[in-house]
Amino acid sequence: MEITHADNGQKGAVLTDWRPEDTEFWSSKGSAIATRNLWISIPCLLLAFSVWMVWSVVVAKLPGIGFTYSTGQLFWLAALPGLSGATLRIFYSFMVPIFGGRVWTTLSTASLLLPALGIGFAVQDPNTSYSWFLILALLCGFGGGNFASSMANIAYFYPKRTKGNALALNAGLGNLGVSVMQFVVPLVITAGVFGAFGGAAQSVAGGGEIFLQNAGFIWVPFIVVSTIAAWFGMNSIADAKASFKKQSIIFSRKHNWIMCILYTGTFGSFIGYSAGFPLLMKTQFPEVDALQYAFLGPLVGALSRAGTGWISDKLGGGRVTFWTFIGMIIAVVGVLQFLPLGGTSGHFWGFFACFMALFFLTGVGNASTFQMIPSIMRQEIPRLMPDADQATQLKQSELESSAIIAFTSAIAAYGAFFIPKAYGTSIALTGGPAGALWCFAVFYAVCLAITWFYYSRKNAPVSC
Repeated sequence: MEITHADNGQKGAVLTDWRPEDTEFWSSKGSAIATRNLWISIPCLLLAFSVWMVWSVVVAKLPGIGFTYSTGQLFWLAALPGLSGATLRIFYSFMVPIFGGRVWTTLSTASLLLPALGIGFAVQDPNTSYSWFLILALLCGFGGGNFASSMANIAYFYPKRTKGNALALNAGLGNLGVSVMQFVVPLVITAGVFGAFGGAAQSVAGGGEIFLQNAGFIWVPFIVVSTIAAWFGMNSIADAKASFKKQSIIFSRKHNWIMCILYTGTFGSFIGYSAGFPLLMKTQFPEVDALQYAFLGPLVGALSRAGTGWISDKLGGGRVTFWTFIGMIIAVVGVLQFLPLGGTSGHFWGFFACFMALFFLTGVGNASTFQMIPSIMRQEIPRLMPDADQATQLKQSELESSAIIAFTSAIAAYGAFFIPKAYGTSIALTGGPAGALWCFAVFYAVCLAITWFYYSRKNAPVSC
């Protein structure tokens, strides 16, 4: 029997009365409920990113334990989770209003067990085929898909005045999963963490042993705990219910597509660089122990996203995004100066410093672009629905903002595929990654022009 809380607007885990813009409601109980859901959502999302990007580390270790794949094949394994994750995000974008945030967060977190366990068993068998590794790489996309639904869910809980910061915390600390994974996995594969239950070690060419299966197994207990926490601790919002048909109106909104481009420039870069950074360092500076430093890039990007959301709330997301793209262009050009090009050996620390700046800027841009979306739709909906009353306009802007946030994250996630693949293609065609990096710089220039024209210039169509 379902328990009904008539006095507090709650029926079981479903919030039947949710008014975050009402300051009295927010201060009396809304803030506490939203905070609880946020702090359960964050570790679920962190684990999703850890599983999604785990191949960025695993691929660097496969050759050492006897899997003889070409550089191109390794870049494919690093890139495929990005392809599947981005595609799944398109569908995940619309799941929260259909199933409810609590149910969908529980199911999507539990789904991470499949690739985590699969990787753990597959790397222990030297006869595992490349095709099976490709399938496991695609299954890691479950982690990528989770971001879209997680962000859409949290967007419903917070009022406009704090939405940018809440989304930045959820996304930024969730993004931290990439860095956590790139730091934890190189450590746990050096020891038999799970004893006899975890399987035997693999011999490494040149001497030594590793337990590469721990790259998958280490996440299993945390996934189980987070799944249970989501089911028993989170809520769904009754007013957030909507069919796919109702949400699909965003496909007719011009600014949905514009923000897809801009968020690809920021988040697409963050996740693509995260996926390709370890292998890029290994191929360009083979004398450096790449995995020792790889986690720092995603760490910087995740923390800058979590810590700079308030700047966009204060100054306006459009202005922050504009200056972020200028910085990203400069940082990419800096990376190019330190690559081993034209017979030179390059300069690792200059290359690394420029990439750290690039990761930092992607985090700032991730926060600012997501802050822009609710602001844009609050200005657009009254123009698009002039006959509707204020309450209806507000509800519609919240619905569309949430759907656009999720959908733009889906499109941008293809960066996790295209950036590593662009490196591999550029190296195959020209012998180095410079061609890919120049393409990225040109794309940032296009994003800069779009931001200036639509959002940040004086008398912009939608100033934000």
